Amino acid sequence: MRSPSRRCVVVMADQRRKIVGLGEILWDMLPNGKQLGGAPSNFAYISSLLGNEGIVASRIGRDALGNEAVQQLAKLGVGTASVQADPVHPTGTVQVEVDHAGQPRFEIAEAVAWDFLEWTPAWQYLAAQSDAICFGSLAQRAQTSRATIRQFLGAANKNAVRIFDVNLRQTFHSPEVLADSMKLADIVKLNHEELPRIMQMFGLSHRDEIASADSLVELHDLKLICVTRGCHGSLLINHQGLDEHPGYRIQIGDAIGAGDAFTAALVYEYLQGAPITRMNETANRMGAWVASRVGAMPVPREGGIQDELSHIG
Repeated sequence: MRSPSRRCVVVMADQRRKIVGLGEILWDMLPNGKQLGGAPSNFAYISSLLGNEGIVASRIGRDALGNEAVQQLAKLGVGTASVQADPVHPTGTVQVEVDHAGQPRFEIAEAVAWDFLEWTPAWQYLAAQSDAICFGSLAQRAQTSRATIRQFLGAANKNAVRIFDVNLRQTFHSPEVLADSMKLADIVKLNHEELPRIMQMFGLSHRDEIASADSLVELHDLKLICVTRGCHGSLLINHQGLDEHPGYRIQIGDAIGAGDAFTAALVYEYLQGAPITRMNETANRMGAWVASRVGAMPVPREGGIQDELSHIG
């Protein structure tokens, strides 16, 4: 296991790549007020902080919450030109309760705008121009959006990196959706609680995290799999080997969006051609920073994201 005291330097992207978060935009309705979220939005935001062109491909309602979402994303530097407006269905919301350890529980509204993602010429063009596309299982709960996500991934150029960020929520998943998504992905990211559940759904034995993750790499011919372990870091496995990071001790603000930040930083380093040790280091540092703040899209202080990350650990 690698030393938790080892520092990393995040080198900002020397060329801006198009990084797409594909799926849901929603508002987390927290006890102390609402926060903009949704894994694709969080992912795109952190990608932008790291110097790439973070883009959200999603759908909002023609309502006050939808307008506010687009305005806030644009203010944060996230591309919103690919956010569709639905004339019928409302902007997505989630009722969130946070426990004493800062861990969130979600109650996700159904039949909302992002359940009706529409395949359009503009999205076809975006797919072809993208360098990385991150998608999850939640936005595939409805047939319309599931079909659109599959079309988007199929229209991407062959060199685009496809990331499946599992994100099991409530009952909005099935073995078929999970297996099909892994087959479409180059990288799969899931957490230590989701891994044994997925192995069971696939009818596979779960002996330990390393053996199970390695089985999924071989079964779906993945380039990389990541198992996050909450405050205990993460495991990365590819065809060349594995790396385990112990994580960082921090004062928790809340854990909302920390996993999405981890994914964004992981993909950033992957596109830079970094070894898995550096991917793991940067991803854990970014996830810890977001978890140390309140909300999924914290704004760096005056010193910028480099300074923020340098104070983690």
